[in-house]
Amino acid sequence: MRQLRGVRSGALGMACWGVVLAAGAQTAPIPTVPATATAPAAKKPAAVLPGVGSALEQRDIRAQLAPRRYTTLAAEIGAKVQRLPVVEGAAFRQGQLLVQFDCSLQQAQLNKAQAGVDATEKTWRANQRLAELNSVGKIELDTSQAEWNKARADLSANRSLLGKCQITAPYAGRIAEQKIREQQYAQPGQPLLDIIDDSVLELEFLVPSRWLSWLQQGTAFEVRIDETGKTYPAKVQRLAARVDPVSQSIKVNAAIHGKFPELIAGMSGQVLMAPPAQK
Repeated sequence: MRQLRGVRSGALGMACWGVVLAAGAQTAPIPTVPATATAPAAKKPAAVLPGVGSALEQRDIRAQLAPRRYTTLAAEIGAKVQRLPVVEGAAFRQGQLLVQFDCSLQQAQLNKAQAGVDATEKTWRANQRLAELNSVGKIELDTSQAEWNKARADLSANRSLLGKCQITAPYAGRIAEQKIREQQYAQPGQPLLDIIDDSVLELEFLVPSRWLSWLQQGTAFEVRIDETGKTYPAKVQRLAARVDPVSQSIKVNAAIHGKFPELIAGMSGQVLMAPPAQK
């Protein structure tokens, strides 16, 4: 009996000890192996493109070729265009006929004015002879002279009007655009032809105003024209009279140094110009 009790007591003790161990297992923190700490990856510095600083300093300066002189010829009278002897794009010399109007009506008016001059002159001269014979009054003599002067003024006006029936070239150049065709009726003031003087092509571009410390008339540089893919020498001709305060830039006019038949107005390119190196 004692042995049985001892066995029971031992079993009971073992059971209690198991309960204690189980409770301890539930409450005690589970040891963990510390993970290896990894430092955050350092950010790589932004890549700096080569030449960006110099590009911002020098800037990509664009220039356009423009003619030295250009204008639009317009009609001064209302008439039908009879002839356009120079086609669009062709060259012409100074004084050459560019537009011929049909001025048959103006010619008839000129002939009428000439006849009026002849008639009034005869009347005035006849009155002069009569005045010498005291056969006409002074009022009639003065009136006939005034009529003759008026007729001569009308003749001069019609002759001037007839002179506008032809438009000649004010300078040598080329026809840039033809705005009217033959046999069309032109109104006074209507644009007819755009002409340019391409004997000297100028470059127009903007540069930073701080370049005024070294940029001046006669400064030589080069320009690369996009349409031809070639580089041409040029020289600064003049600078604008004022600086744009918003963009801090100034307009520059330069001229291509030399004759290059492949260059025409409207082409554009890059100005190869940079400030001098700082000492």
